[in-house]
Amino acid sequence: MLEKNQTAPLFTTPNQHGDSIRLTGYQGSKNVVLYFYPKDDTPGCTIEANQFTELAEEFDKVDTVVLGVSKDSCESHQAFIDKFNLKVGLLADTSGELCDAYGVWQEKEKNGIKKMGIVRSTFVIDKQGRLAEVMYGVSPEGHAQAMLELVSKLPA
Repeated sequence: MLEKNQTAPLFTTPNQHGDSIRLTGYQGSKNVVLYFYPKDDTPGCTIEANQFTELAEEFDKVDTVVLGVSKDSCESHQAFIDKFNLKVGLLADTSGELCDAYGVWQEKEKNGIKKMGIVRSTFVIDKQGRLAEVMYGVSPEGHAQAMLELVSKLPA
């Protein structure tokens, strides 16, 4: 698993529009809140995406872009965005490479059944490409506000 102060793993992944998004495209100008979630349009994931959306302008004021990641397709992401009028970019990690690079694809247990899945996790990447915060197993409620407070304290 990743730790604070490490260099963030680089990525190039399609967003909801099918455009390639590169982490290096933000270096030097934007902090990145990269949050991983299990599945589009499910209760916890919807709460998290809506709360990030409510704070989108505040994140923008502190030079921060918010990107959600799941293994859903670009089309699924666009439908999720359209349904809830989301103001966050969603990355389609259909191959699972990004999930593996960030260590979020893990064995989970629910009702006594073990299976592999995305552990809800968030990584705050500063403008230099370093991990300013690493959190595995986060709770969606109130998470966006906590991330806003954290990035607000990063150097400008």
